[in-house]
Amino acid sequence: MSDSTEERTGAFDATSLQKNKCPDCGGTGELHFDSENINENFEVEKQTVITECGRCGGTGYVAAS
Repeated sequence: MSDSTEERTGAFDATSLQKNKCPDCGGTGELHFDSENINENFEVEKQTVITECGRCGGTGYVAAS
């Protein structure tokens, strides 16, 4: 995701400021789903499922429209 210049110097690509953030994930590249399951003791277990955003492919940005 990042090039070797970014890793060494901490610099970033200024063109990334011009990109449109993905409206589905808000630019994070991840989707969070809250899930509730009932276990064998009839207790509710809550968990958050994190997955890659399908719209932007995990980049956090979408093509300009």
